[in-house]
Amino acid sequence: MVLKIFFPQCCNRADSGLLVGRWIPGHDSAVVLAVIHYPFIPAQVKQYIQQIQRQSGEELSVLGSWSLPKEGQEGMESFLRDLSTIFPQERWLQISRTMGKMGFTCQILDRSPRAAGQEREKEEEDEEKVVFVHYEQRKVMLSQLHPLQLEDAKAAAAPELRQVFRTVARSQPLFFLDRYDDGPLRSTHWQTEGREGSIVVELLKRASVPLCLLLSWLLSVWTRFCRLRIFRIFPLSFLSSKLSTCVQLSFRAEQLRSISSPTAAGGHSEFMRKANVVVSLLVDVALGVLLMSWLYRDGHVAALASALVPAADRVASELEQLLQWLMGAPAGLKMNRALDQVLGRFFLYHIHLWISYIHLLAPFVEQILWYGGLSAGLGLSVALSLLSDMAALLTFHIYCFYVYGARLYCMKIYGLSSLWRLFRGKKWNVLRQRVDSCSYDLDQLFIGTLLFTILLFLLPTTALYYLVFTLLRLGVVLFQGVLHLSVDFINCFPLFAVGLRVCRPYRLAEGVKFRVLCEEPGSALHLLMEINPLSCSAAVRTYRTPTYSCYPRDSWAALVKKLFVGELVYPWRHKSTKAD
Repeated sequence: MVLKIFFPQCCNRADSGLLVGRWIPGHDSAVVLAVIHYPFIPAQVKQYIQQIQRQSGEELSVLGSWSLPKEGQEGMESFLRDLSTIFPQERWLQISRTMGKMGFTCQILDRSPRAAGQEREKEEEDEEKVVFVHYEQRKVMLSQLHPLQLEDAKAAAAPELRQVFRTVARSQPLFFLDRYDDGPLRSTHWQTEGREGSIVVELLKRASVPLCLLLSWLLSVWTRFCRLRIFRIFPLSFLSSKLSTCVQLSFRAEQLRSISSPTAAGGHSEFMRKANVVVSLLVDVALGVLLMSWLYRDGHVAALASALVPAADRVASELEQLLQWLMGAPAGLKMNRALDQVLGRFFLYHIHLWISYIHLLAPFVEQILWYGGLSAGLGLSVALSLLSDMAALLTFHIYCFYVYGARLYCMKIYGLSSLWRLFRGKKWNVLRQRVDSCSYDLDQLFIGTLLFTILLFLLPTTALYYLVFTLLRLGVVLFQGVLHLSVDFINCFPLFAVGLRVCRPYRLAEGVKFRVLCEEPGSALHLLMEINPLSCSAAVRTYRTPTYSCYPRDSWAALVKKLFVGELVYPWRHKSTKAD
């Protein structure tokens, strides 16, 4: 068996004293956390370790002694060796280092039980069976080993390396003792020269509790306002569930409600989730403020308002020209003139209605844009959601054209399929959801064949209108989809995790690697443990914030099938992609 001793690099030149750490259960390994310097009183050391155990919840103990002889300390090794009787352990590690050498020597005092409760001490020096693994204590304490699913495993069943990381992270109260304390004990660890901290961070921690309480109260008021009975009436409830702006505001309210709890995060996953939400909100608001500064500077709002109505008129005129082209002989195709004229005039009438609607709103467009731009103060995502809703309202006539064409085309497709089954002597069994044979009389076959012929010859005209308006609708859906994807990116992208990966990659550890640090004759093998950081893609997948969006994941074949049979294609909604 090889005994592995995880030794902190900050203790390589510590003064002689006692090694404080923990034996890893189920493994032949020990983790050294700190060195308590000589002189000390053993009773005070025991009391101090018990206090740290209560604060950290880890079974810490005195692992052995550390000796770095200096001038006037010739008998220090024998003195530290005799301390094994005061601190009874099954194994007593006596690690020593000679000045001028890099390697350590280790003597192990094993205590095995004898008959009648007597104990026999055996000292043996077997340096080939001892491996020192040097680690940087600060990085190991602050890092989180992935994958996170193994973090909830029991301490005894967890892998050896994960137990090492967990022991160092939970022993943080041990590192509060620095050289500026007035206590009777002195120790060496990564914070010996002084505690690491920031006044700004401490002030933020102090101010976070009242701020969270205030935010919780404001959210409760907002929730009570949104739950008023007037908002449950059909038009308002329907609009609030379909408008992207309302959905985004409710999503942000849920996020604020999740992070406004004054209690600390229960674990690493919850802390990262809250941190990602806070950073996402700050970045979103900052981008929204930049957009507001651009809109309300140099008359950009007036320029947009003056360009919006002419653009809508131009779109309407282009649609009129398109319908005039369809009412003729588009691409040399022979259309059914009567149906072509009826459909063309029907859609032209809707375009005239739309032009009247646009000119009716023209005097108020600048005010609408001016007040709508204020929504950017709530975040860029809210402004993009409002832009998506405005695009849906401005292209409502295209949506109506598409629905009319899709319904008409769908009715003809289903009518043709049903009449084709009648023509072949088949029928659709609704109860068994299958096609069965059926006998029809002569009149039914004659009428069915006649209707099938009529629908078949009218299908090209309807299909051409459906194709043109479907392409227009897909253009609008594509624009809204880009806006929704941008909002979803702002909502769910883990900015804090990616920033942590770039600035402090050791905080998100995917594993470790070892390299030989020292292999001197007469000393044990020394390895250096280095942390492998988590890749950026893995960090994004692990800490991605769940969002409200549920984009359709249909394949291209399913999408083509929907378009072929005339099913409605809607923009990417937050909960459903079905027809309203």
